Amino acid sequence: MVPLSILDLTRITEGSDARVALDNARDLARHAEGWGYRRFWLAEHHNMPSIASAATSVVIAHVAAGSTTIRVGAGGIMLPNHAPLVIAEQFGTLARLFPGRIDLGLGRAPGTDPLTVQALRRTPDSADRFPDDVVELQSYFAPEAERRRVQAVPAAGTQVPIWILGSSTYGAMVAAELGLPYAFASHFAPQQLMQALHVYRTRFKPSATLGAPYAMVAVNIICAATDAEARRLATSQQVSWTERFRGRRISTRPPIDDIESYWTPAEKAQVMEMLAVSVVGAPATVREGIAALVARTGADELIVVSDIYEHGARLRSFELTAASLRDGG
Repeated sequence: MVPLSILDLTRITEGSDARVALDNARDLARHAEGWGYRRFWLAEHHNMPSIASAATSVVIAHVAAGSTTIRVGAGGIMLPNHAPLVIAEQFGTLARLFPGRIDLGLGRAPGTDPLTVQALRRTPDSADRFPDDVVELQSYFAPEAERRRVQAVPAAGTQVPIWILGSSTYGAMVAAELGLPYAFASHFAPQQLMQALHVYRTRFKPSATLGAPYAMVAVNIICAATDAEARRLATSQQVSWTERFRGRRISTRPPIDDIESYWTPAEKAQVMEMLAVSVVGAPATVREGIAALVARTGADELIVVSDIYEHGARLRSFELTAASLRDGG
């Protein structure tokens, strides 16, 4: 059975606020470790009023403190927004607080709009230094980092696992060159999924960190008692993406009964292209969809996004998804 993990977008739902979103993330992680999920990741997004995880390392601490065994980490930190030293200090601290439970996924994109990029004080060549910044960051976590003139206290010796994230072949090449695990963001950018996996696997160079390629694929999964109910729950995510294409970023809204009357045919085509790597349905449908995705991609692990309006229904979706794999062997 392929391992399952969770990517929580910490979405703020309509009529709610950031505190509720943060506490819901913590509650989901607590339940998820009992259902057998391997890791729980949070992502860095800025200037997005519908997402509460901009201060990603702080949210990781909040979630990890409310759970006991599940790995908690970043999926990811947009490294060009930060000095590697600062990220090493933050995640070294997290690793001391929660030993053996912290992951650090790194992305190259800014995770925001051009105006906010300026506010983040990014320099024009920030993204170009990404591979070198990853290597520098690795060095701060190494045991011998205690002998450096500049130390990321208390990171030395924590050896926090680093992943490279991507939605194109660039991240795949970096992960392959450095011999690191790779996670592809196919939950919203599926177009280059197969090409990126091919690049990663064929160019992979074994390292002290990893002897063979290890690829995690992101997938939207919405599971409910029936196919019809799951499709209805999925309309919340479809509405969010439709509004995004209309130039509006909104909080997650309740599901609607007739999505076809909400979007235009052109908008539907755009949204369905973005959400092409999705599995929506009852447990049997989800089990079949997961099996097909793993067969197509050869994924070593799946990381699940489930953008559902009501927290109880979202919990149930993750519970049914995990159970569908156990029940199906």
